[in-house]
Amino acid sequence: MFAYGSLIWNPDFDFDAREFGTIYGWHRSFSLHIERWRATSGKPGLMLALERSGACKGIAFRTRQSNQPDDLRRLLAREIRYREVAPMIRWVDVHTADGKRKALTFWASTPSHQLTAPLPLEDAAARIAVACGPAGSCAQYLYNTVSHLEAAGIRDRNLWRLQQLVAEEITRSPAPSKR
Repeated sequence: MFAYGSLIWNPDFDFDAREFGTIYGWHRSFSLHIERWRATSGKPGLMLALERSGACKGIAFRTRQSNQPDDLRRLLAREIRYREVAPMIRWVDVHTADGKRKALTFWASTPSHQLTAPLPLEDAAARIAVACGPAGSCAQYLYNTVSHLEAAGIRDRNLWRLQQLVAEEITRSPAPSKR
């Protein structure tokens, strides 16, 4: 599995090994439009997806052979709940210190998919700052991702800039009234 976001800090599967790697031709982006989990239809949010161009550093996990079918089923249920988004699962070449590996990754955008569309960072920050649903807030998801990437030694300057913009949005927003 190639993890570039929440699977780094919440893999939810057993693994034998993990190693740093880079995929080329893709970059992480808060471009996956959501109205559930960490958002609502009234306050839609954004989650991470892979978009074409650039490079993305992440972690390649080798799943345990004994649990592979169960782990894959659990991951598919967690990440891909609808058949319509199945094309966003793909095999990628991960370049590691020990050579190139094939890995499965989730939410790799397709040009024709309507769930993903990159926004300017300022617009993305405005959505992320206010979106919240039963699984928590999009701002919390961004913070967890940025802090865990940093802890793993992976610095994504666009996510750091987005984190800064979201923090500014939250600071500017009036506190909700307690009636």
